[in-house]
Amino acid sequence: MAKVSALWRHPIKSHGREALTTVTLTRGQAMPWDRRWAVAHDAANVPPGEWAACVNFSRGSKTAGLMAINASSDEATGTLTLSHPDRPDLTFRPDDEEDRLLDWVRPLMDANRAQPARLYKLEGRGMTDTDYPSVSLLNLASNTDLAEKMGVDDISALRWRGNLHLEGLEPWQEFDWIGKTIRIGTAELTVKEPIKRCLATTANPKTGLRDLDTLDALNTYWDHQNFGIYAEVTTTGRITVGDSVKVL
Repeated sequence: MAKVSALWRHPIKSHGREALTTVTLTRGQAMPWDRRWAVAHDAANVPPGEWAACVNFSRGSKTAGLMAINASSDEATGTLTLSHPDRPDLTFRPDDEEDRLLDWVRPLMDANRAQPARLYKLEGRGMTDTDYPSVSLLNLASNTDLAEKMGVDDISALRWRGNLHLEGLEPWQEFDWIGKTIRIGTAELTVKEPIKRCLATTANPKTGLRDLDTLDALNTYWDHQNFGIYAEVTTTGRITVGDSVKVL
């Protein structure tokens, strides 16, 4: 039986992940506090109050070191704590103290890349990679299959920056769900499309160093760069680690 093995959100796009045990998903919205903020770089063109494509933001596909950031949120106070193996922990309020984040993250940035310039927040939805509010789902059996084909003991599922990790499925079974509705806990989601992967997934989430050519492996064995699926919340409900997954 398929079930949820982990829940993750990323309060600042490409700048840290945070584990959850339960979450309420709302119809037409991304996971609460997932990609709530994004770091626009100095070459960005982001219209105020509008969604913008990921090329406008600092991200792991361009700077591998960002992949090693962990995050912890305090929603009551609006504060985040970020940690990285090469930086001291930082606790700050993104809405009021963006300069502290920019100063903290600059030493991790590649000098030949666009540099972080400001925090961007889109009221009412997360700055997801999709132009609609999405939730991303990963099949851990697909992750294991990829690791076996690459001849490595393990590929951390954190490379894929997903929201819901699922276990109990056949490898790559998730792609059969595209166009279908699934129920998890009391929430329902309609699966929209596969997730085309970028260079961020080649970086180790513990070290922030590129160490596995995940893109070459996906292209070699399946002739595409897809891993995981995007879904849209169609019925508000609560999801908890351990909840079963049912295709409707």
